[in-house]
Amino acid sequence: MEISAGIRASDAERDRFVRELGRHLGDGRLDLAEYDERVAQVYRSATREELQGVLADLPAPKQAPEQKSAVRRSRSRFPIWQRIEGGAWLGVSVLVLVIWAAISLGVGTFTYFWPIWVIGPWGAVLALRAATGIEAGRCHRRKV
Repeated sequence: MEISAGIRASDAERDRFVRELGRHLGDGRLDLAEYDERVAQVYRSATREELQGVLADLPAPKQAPEQKSAVRRSRSRFPIWQRIEGGAWLGVSVLVLVIWAAISLGVGTFTYFWPIWVIGPWGAVLALRAATGIEAGRCHRRKV
């Protein structure tokens, strides 16, 4: 943890260091007696520099790839079911466009663009639901 020296430590910073020590205890880098001693040292520390000394001989925390992807997924604007529906819409749209193009090539001229009746209404409904947030839990329901 990179922290400026000489500045007084807050309770939130102390709690973060205690959580980090708990992670090292769980990983087996510390035994219970050393963990207790270091936690006591964290709560005795007045400055950030003293806090840094508690973790000086321990490796810096690394975020696992599955944690990174979970964080990335949770920050998405759209819920998972809307992303699945959007993927299905995109797949069907490409399929009907390929079918229309194959028919047009087979006939030798552009035929009536019927895929608009598949792509348009379905896409409009998905866009409306995403814009209003009805299924994402962002709309407010009236109490009756």
